[in-house]
Amino acid sequence: MSRGSEFVFAQVIKDVVDFLGLGDDTRPQLSPAELAERYRRVLATAVRLTRQMPDDRLENELPNRPRSWRGLMHHLFQIPNAFLDMDASGTPMRYEDLTAPPPDEIRSSADIAAFGERTRDRFHGWWNEVADEDFDREMEVYFGTTTRHEMLERTVWHSTQHVRQLASLLEQTGVEPDAPLTAEDIKGLPLTEKVWDET
Repeated sequence: MSRGSEFVFAQVIKDVVDFLGLGDDTRPQLSPAELAERYRRVLATAVRLTRQMPDDRLENELPNRPRSWRGLMHHLFQIPNAFLDMDASGTPMRYEDLTAPPPDEIRSSADIAAFGERTRDRFHGWWNEVADEDFDREMEVYFGTTTRHEMLERTVWHSTQHVRQLASLLEQTGVEPDAPLTAEDIKGLPLTEKVWDET
């Protein structure tokens, strides 16, 4: 986003709001504990819906995106892995960490669901260890500087949006999603009602 000779990398809502002088409160609405609990439901739903996806649809391409359904399903679990890797190592997250393609051995829906289960268990273990720690400290990521709390929120809403998309893809195949996310699961996260980008 630019204005004259000034610009901002529009990946952080706070940066955009400050740049435009809007004065809105962009801090996460949910506490770290609330985000962690919300992510439990999101990741459990992601694993359950992933198991429902017919394998013969995995190489289909997403609408308006050069990404396969298999790539999307892997990506929604890669998001928390990239966050956890960064939190454990203290090294800045790279864009490539989020967008790493699924390895060759992850071919089927069952393979992706198993990866998701390992990711879910890893997240739960991490939260049990860090629940009482500082979430206001700053972290360096590929788009700039953010707080640990903000990055946890970003991780949760990013996966949540893709789980909504996964439910939409199942519907396109004629499969009824098993207990998809509800409005209550999305409440408090900075997401719109739109499941897909229009362009």
